[in-house]
Amino acid sequence: MKRIRVGIIGQGRSGRNIHRHLFETQEALKARFEVVAVADYIPERCEIEDVTPSPDFRKYSDYKEMLKDSGIELIVNATRSMDHIPVSIEAMEAGHNVVCEKPLARHVADVDKVAEAARRTGKFFAVFQQSRFRPLFRKSLEVMNSGILGRIVMVKIAYNGFGRRWDWQTIQDMCAGELLNTGPHPLDQAIQFYGDADPEQIICTMDRANSFGDAEDHIKLLLIGKGHPTIDFEVSRCCMFPGNTYEIYGTNGGLKASGAEVTWKYFLPSEAPVQHLVREPLEGPGRLPVYCGEKLHFYEEKWTAPDYALGFDSWGTKYYEQVYDALVNGKPMEVTLDQVRRQIMIIEECHRQNPFPKMK
Repeated sequence: MKRIRVGIIGQGRSGRNIHRHLFETQEALKARFEVVAVADYIPERCEIEDVTPSPDFRKYSDYKEMLKDSGIELIVNATRSMDHIPVSIEAMEAGHNVVCEKPLARHVADVDKVAEAARRTGKFFAVFQQSRFRPLFRKSLEVMNSGILGRIVMVKIAYNGFGRRWDWQTIQDMCAGELLNTGPHPLDQAIQFYGDADPEQIICTMDRANSFGDAEDHIKLLLIGKGHPTIDFEVSRCCMFPGNTYEIYGTNGGLKASGAEVTWKYFLPSEAPVQHLVREPLEGPGRLPVYCGEKLHFYEEKWTAPDYALGFDSWGTKYYEQVYDALVNGKPMEVTLDQVRRQIMIIEECHRQNPFPKMK
C-alpha cells in the first residue's frame, strides 16, 4: 500500500495532539500516511516520546522551509485560525496538497480565495471536519432520513457546557470566538440536517458571557426555510446542565441522542385511528365537553455507538481514510468545500447580526 508523505505545520493542540497523534497511533492511518516533517517555532513541541519517527523525519522552526521539500505530498495546516487561508494558499502554490484545520475562515470571500487557488494550482484541498463521522450524528441523520419519524419539523443541536476561557481563541481579530472554535462541528452537521440549500432565514443572537476576550461564547441560531426542518442550534459556555446533543421533532415521532445512545419513538400511520376535522365543540357522554384524545401505539428503538470509547480518534481516522482515497484513488470527499462555504456564509451572517466591540 502506498504511504503518503505528510508534513504538519503547527504543533499546538491540533497539529500535535490531533493530527500527528492520529497518524502515529492509528493502525489504519499508519499504513496509509507517514509523517516526515513538522514545523513549529517552539522546538519542544516537535518532540514526542514513545514514537519512532520516519527515517526521513525533519523538524523545522519555519514552515516556509518545509514547503520547499517537494517530497512532501500532503501538508496539514494546523496553524492558528487567522493563518488558515494565507498558509493554505501558500502551501498549494508551493506544490502541495492541503488539509486545513477548522475554522477555514470568517468570511465567504476568503473561502472563495482558497477555492480559486486550488483550481489554479490543481492541488487537493479539504477542511478537517471530522465530526461529520461522529456515529451519534450519523445514526440520528440515518433515522431522520428513513422517514419513520414522518415529516421533520425541527432539529435541535446543542454543543453546550460551562467554562471560562482566556486564551487567544477568545479574540475576534484572531478569527476566534466560540462560533468559530466549536461551531464548525455542529454547524457542519446542521447543514446536513437542513438539506442541500441555503437557509431562507438566519436568525442569531450571541453574547459574551464567560470569555475574557472580545469574542462571543454563547450562540443561539435558527435556520429556517420552506420545505426544510427548522434548525435550532446552540453553542454555549455558560450552560451548567447540558441535555441532549440532538433532538428531532417529526409528525410521526421523535428522536433524542446524547453520549453514545440514540433513542427514537414513533407510531405507524397505518395503525392509527382515522380522524376527521370536527368544527363543533367535542362532546362526550351526557354531552359534556371533552378534549381530543386517542390511543396511539408507539414503537421505541435504541442504538448504542459501537466505538464510542474511541471518540475523536475514530472520527479522525475515518476522515483521513477518505483523504487517502481521494489522493490515491480519486474518490470524492464527503465533506465538500461548497458545504464549508455554506457554513462560513452562516457564520458571517451571525457576526453581521451581532457586532461586538473589539478590544483596543
